[in-house]
Amino acid sequence: MLEEIKKTAAFIQAETRDFAPEVGIVLGTGLGDFADRIDTQFAIEYKNIPGFPVSTVEGHKGRMIFGTIEGRRVVAMQGRFHYYEGYTMQQVTFPVRVMQQLGIKYLFVSNASGGINTSFRVGDLMVITDHINLMPNPLIGPNIAELGPRFPDMHNCYDKTLIAAATKIAEEENIKLQYGVYVGGTGPTFETQAEYRYFKAIGGDAAGMSTVPEVIVARHMSVPVFGVSVITNCGLSDEVGDHEDVQRQGKKAGVRMEVLFRKMIKNLK
Repeated sequence: MLEEIKKTAAFIQAETRDFAPEVGIVLGTGLGDFADRIDTQFAIEYKNIPGFPVSTVEGHKGRMIFGTIEGRRVVAMQGRFHYYEGYTMQQVTFPVRVMQQLGIKYLFVSNASGGINTSFRVGDLMVITDHINLMPNPLIGPNIAELGPRFPDMHNCYDKTLIAAATKIAEEENIKLQYGVYVGGTGPTFETQAEYRYFKAIGGDAAGMSTVPEVIVARHMSVPVFGVSVITNCGLSDEVGDHEDVQRQGKKAGVRMEVLFRKMIKNLK
């Protein structure tokens, strides 16, 4: 796998004239519009990148965007890959491996999720403070020592310094933030109410079908992570969710998330 990662990174470096991003950004369902407002220098379709899967989910455009935000070099994934699409966990997390080879020092992740915490409302931004993984672990299999240790520590997966920076910016910009634990499941079914009650009982505040595998491999490679969930539905209510509504709510909340990400990226050390 390491050889394939390096081969893909070399292809991208050639296509982008050795553009060296400082920050990697993964944009979830309904949040892809943020990438359109990056000062873009290069854009590559996933289908043209060797070794990359192709995003099959509506709301995931399927491009890597290379450019700047507030003068800082970034690479953004406009759409991600999911285990429920039939990809292996190694395929799902392959782009994060490649971004690390390209030079990222931080990873920002976002997703649309169902609210479990009863104090949450549709449209809230939840800063992820921890996660519970209910998917196959992407590190199962032979370990590649050059990427990280066999048994990586998952304490403080979500960087406390970055969370503190987000809190300060949110106060300055009058952006309401929630904080909580993200439960990552396989999907593609939306969760039953019994499952939501189970997630609540084990300590979850929001649930979704992504993010956790990417965070695990980032931490395996010692890349600090900041994560945000957009609460697009309340799982313990009687409302019936659908993918179109998830996209709509994601787009609305994405405006506030963009302000947060922009200011955080600008102030990175």
